Amino acid sequence: MTTVSKSTLSLFAQERSLILWFDEIGIADIPVVGGKNASLGEMIQQLTPKGINVPTGFATTAYAYRHFIQSAGLEAKLRKLFADLDVEDVKNLRERGKKARSLLIHTPFTVELREAIATAYHSLCERYHADTDVAVRSSATAEDLPDASFAGQQETYLNVVGVEGVLAACHKCFASLFTDRAISYRHTKGFDHFSIALAVGVQKMVRSDLATSGVMFSIDTETGFKDAALITAAYGLGENVVQGSVNPDEYYVFKPTLKAGFCPIIDKKLGSKELKMIYDDGSKFTKNVSVSASERGQFALNDQEILQLASWACLIEDHYSQIHGIFTPMDIEWAKDGITNQLFIVQARPETVQSQKKGNVLRSYRLVLGNRELGTCTERLVPSEAEVSRSIGNGENSHSSLPDSQSPIPLITGSAIGEAISQGKVRLILDVQKLDQFQVGEVLVTERTDPDWEPIMKRASAIVSNSGGRTCHAAIIARELGVPAIVGCGNATEILKPGQEVTISCAEGEEGKVYAGLLPFEVEEVLLENLPRTRTQILMNVGNPQEALSLSAIPNDGVGLARTEFIIANQIQIHPMALIHYKLLKDEFVKAKIANITSLYDDKPQYFVDKLAQGIGRIAAAFYPKPVIVRMSDFKSNEYANLLGGQQFEPNEENPMLGWRGAARYYDEGYREAFALECHAIKRVREEMGLTNVIPMIPFCRTPDEGRLVLAEMAKNGLKQGVNDLQIYVMCELPSNVILAEDFADVFDGFSIGSNDLTQLTLGIDRDSALVARLFDERSPAVKQMVKMAIKAAKKYNRKIGICGQAPSDYPEFAQFLVEQGIDSISLNPDSVLKTMLEVAKVEGNNS
Repeated sequence: MTTVSKSTLSLFAQERSLILWFDEIGIADIPVVGGKNASLGEMIQQLTPKGINVPTGFATTAYAYRHFIQSAGLEAKLRKLFADLDVEDVKNLRERGKKARSLLIHTPFTVELREAIATAYHSLCERYHADTDVAVRSSATAEDLPDASFAGQQETYLNVVGVEGVLAACHKCFASLFTDRAISYRHTKGFDHFSIALAVGVQKMVRSDLATSGVMFSIDTETGFKDAALITAAYGLGENVVQGSVNPDEYYVFKPTLKAGFCPIIDKKLGSKELKMIYDDGSKFTKNVSVSASERGQFALNDQEILQLASWACLIEDHYSQIHGIFTPMDIEWAKDGITNQLFIVQARPETVQSQKKGNVLRSYRLVLGNRELGTCTERLVPSEAEVSRSIGNGENSHSSLPDSQSPIPLITGSAIGEAISQGKVRLILDVQKLDQFQVGEVLVTERTDPDWEPIMKRASAIVSNSGGRTCHAAIIARELGVPAIVGCGNATEILKPGQEVTISCAEGEEGKVYAGLLPFEVEEVLLENLPRTRTQILMNVGNPQEALSLSAIPNDGVGLARTEFIIANQIQIHPMALIHYKLLKDEFVKAKIANITSLYDDKPQYFVDKLAQGIGRIAAAFYPKPVIVRMSDFKSNEYANLLGGQQFEPNEENPMLGWRGAARYYDEGYREAFALECHAIKRVREEMGLTNVIPMIPFCRTPDEGRLVLAEMAKNGLKQGVNDLQIYVMCELPSNVILAEDFADVFDGFSIGSNDLTQLTLGIDRDSALVARLFDERSPAVKQMVKMAIKAAKKYNRKIGICGQAPSDYPEFAQFLVEQGIDSISLNPDSVLKTMLEVAKVEGNNS
């Protein structure tokens, strides 16, 4: 029964087997061996020939479980026990679950089942060594389905050795079909407790206790962006990542260009990784130990390993998509063996949240502060009754009164799970035995939220935890329930107080924020099917790479302005010349701070290139293959000086707005070396990541000759116009750009009108001066004439021309003017895209 080959095993015999080996089963055998085991068998049979390593093992079958239940007459006892089950009553649920588990644990296995498991384990030991260490994992016949993950609902035991150890672990897995969380989850998902059977997988351990492990998704877990693989990694066995006990490293890889042979790691974030789970020589199977400071300060995976795992994620996703006949993103657990240094896949299941969402409605959440909006996060979902509906958060009850000019300061931050905003009173619970204190609509704050907490998670308005990453069980369940969560906050249980009213925002990128008080917010839903497509391209202005994957869901034709200044100021923080001349820095405090930030880099300038390339790469990947126009740095000297180490390299100018900025810096001895780093970052994005949709753009270029000097610098640093289809655009923001537009067209491949600076310099107004601010108006006849001239010249020389200022979204009549002049594209802030798209469509309709 345990070793018959699949080719000679009849369907009847298979269904009556107590044990089946992984290489005997496939994904069609979920009813026989459960989702987890069936998937392992599928990968061993179909994907190991493609180079994916999967540890072997065997499974007890659903028949073995039912035989165990029926032979002992347990079903009648369980049905009687669950007759008055109330999953909404935590005490009732806990009592029924405990009694059910006790029934199973105190019922011995049949002799036949014991012998079948023991024989299979001895066969595994013959293949490896005596007392082979194995992982014993529950595998229910209703788990790892496309619409229900059952993640963490039953038990797993690691580093199990010896026949008696394996038998005991299998017995406890059987009983774990009736954990409190599993009972509640089945009830919520509408599954019958007695139609589900429990199989058990016994799999050779991967010695990741001596190396690293983690979880990866073949889709972005928060936005549903399908072209990115998210990989998390920490030291030791993977349970800490899965359970949310550690804050792991995170890596993003862009799948389309990875498949084409490029190396598109578009983001790397260092996690704290405080603990690692290792083998225990004592009475327990495993134990947690602290990770050294030096290991915590390093990434758990190297680039080659990141790309290897991402490639496997693509292969697994493609295989399961082919099986199901529909795009099937995957949730995958991986481990690295510290003895052989090989990577392995130890589990794979369909992702159950983003894959189930419909893409015909766009929902956007925004905090509203006076007349301003903070953050724009979007998700696609099933349409509501109204085509476009809007609701306002509890602003009238807010305990935080903020002037328009002031942004709220979060009490605490962490990793955002979901993209919604919610609010409520804090309920601090540190002990699972106190779950019955939780009230509907409260914000659950705890150390970590594993699936044992699921009965109250579904009643929470939001969840906040000290530990955990995007791929932990708590995050998976929170997404399935549609409850916004912020994990990995560090000290939320110390900062947030019981009964405190708070607003939870997951709508400002990957960083989730907890604010004091009930801040006003908006939710907007738009039915995408009814949106018109326009002849004029509608592009988007994007600064923050962390918002790019979410923003790409908004209908668009690409990015008209990607601001490198945001990446430099917020993610790099250091003046590039301070990195190039690090040893010559005079300020020891600044030098020490830079050393701390760049501790992973002996080559300090490489830090700037890596971070800038990842930021640009993430934006370019989000909108690929649509064009992404990246403006090279356009800080003014006083802004550069505010970067770490900047004071030593920047002049003190009387009027930085008209001084040493933009193109004038790029070929100057005072900045040329730094501009080379910017070029190297762009070159890496285009050539190593394969994101050739990136179009660099030169700002504040005063003359055509200056433009030629800049192009020469770029060519020296590997960015030669025309090579690898490289186009280079110029900002049209100075009167000289308009007056000499035909000459600039000889130098550059396209123009982007910067209406703010063009208005300022055409009208002679300092837009920062309150005394003359009333005169600043892009609709001025002089400004409109400048725009008209620029568009006409660009058209004459067959050059693309767009606009990336705010005027088209602020003034519908200005958008109409641009369309009438035949502008190629209009680039807008994300919150203005849909509104302006409708306005442009109306104008085009009237002109047709």
